Amino acid sequence: MRCVVQRVTESSVSVDGQIVGAIGKGLMVLLGVKSGDTEKDAEYIAGKILKLRIFEDENGKMNRSVVDIGGQVLCISQFTLLGDARGQNRPGFTLAEAPERANELYEYTCECMRKTGMQVEKGIFRADMKVHLINDGPVTILLDSEKTF
Repeated sequence: MRCVVQRVTESSVSVDGQIVGAIGKGLMVLLGVKSGDTEKDAEYIAGKILKLRIFEDENGKMNRSVVDIGGQVLCISQFTLLGDARGQNRPGFTLAEAPERANELYEYTCECMRKTGMQVEKGIFRADMKVHLINDGPVTILLDSEKTF
């Protein structure tokens, strides 16, 4: 499982011109499910997202998590994170999980974060979404449940 985590002052996602998820200060997460991922991968990613210390403390150091600051999470599924363009210019998506299973693990990841009390907003799986965000910093972190980066 891979994700891009961006520290934001606000973020929203819309489908067909209607906002379907929006947050204030917190994290906007793009989440891609890899073929063979399991609930264990989802639990790892959910925990890592919530524990990332990328918000500033009173000394200006990135030392606080989204939980510490009372922030929110907007989680959006994005299979293109599994795109492989190493051998060609048109990416292949054979590493991405099949849609039904990918949606199950995407929903499970969101539920894992919600179980902690975190407010988690979502996009709509497989929809054509438009994402708006104000990246704070900018701060952008890549996570991978296989810890390849």
